[in-house]
Amino acid sequence: MPISNNSFHHLPDPTVEMLRRDQDGLEAQRTLAEECPVAFVYTAAVVMATPADLKDLALGFSLTEGIIDNVAGLKSLDIIPEPSGVELRMWLADTSEQRFRRRQRRLVGPTGCGLCGIESLADATRPAPHLTRSITIRTRQVESALVALSDAQMLNRATRATHAAGFFHPDQELVAVREDVGRHNALDKLAGTLASTNISAGEGAIVLTSRVSIELVQKAAAIGCPMLVAVSAPTALAVRAAEACGITLIAVARGSAFEIFSHPDVIRG
Repeated sequence: MPISNNSFHHLPDPTVEMLRRDQDGLEAQRTLAEECPVAFVYTAAVVMATPADLKDLALGFSLTEGIIDNVAGLKSLDIIPEPSGVELRMWLADTSEQRFRRRQRRLVGPTGCGLCGIESLADATRPAPHLTRSITIRTRQVESALVALSDAQMLNRATRATHAAGFFHPDQELVAVREDVGRHNALDKLAGTLASTNISAGEGAIVLTSRVSIELVQKAAAIGCPMLVAVSAPTALAVRAAEACGITLIAVARGSAFEIFSHPDVIRG
């Protein structure tokens, strides 16, 4: 997928130093996570996202939303900074363009929202593909994955304001991490980097710093990942969706303790 060289150095920084005062009125600088409008121009969709890893975001969003089936479905991408945000201008291969026209949706999403702008109830609860689980994970590896994800959160360490999505391979440990102010954006960025580096999502688990709602299960299923691990609780709809599509959902994972909400057969002691 060709990517243009349109002013990458003019993109906003993902962090900004700003003045703050403490409880005693003393002034100091704090590093804050930036967010800006990012427009997916083929869809007229706009999300609020951290302006980093935008290639991964464009590719991952396209994959998890079913606009393309694989990397070849996205012919080219221009990343264009604008005064009010960033445009990701994408050109689709012919088959992807036809699919998109049949299933066009408009999104205007605030930070952390993955379903804003859906035009029907059927779109919001669309069935996910059923996955075959071919991996197992040991209980100690759940804790190991969360520790590794925490250690890799460079942006959150600086800002205390971002989510992360990581990919944990049972044999290779944590192989990729992406961060964003939006939890669904972090997962889209992760999906993009897995696809662009030819890492099969079916061979490991997605590890999240957030709660698990329905769109995160849908996105994981769209890229064929059979396991989700999250630090916070899932929604009831997310559990039903995970059960229906064959995803092992592990959540409320803190230290060595965690809860399994669906398909526990792949967990080993």
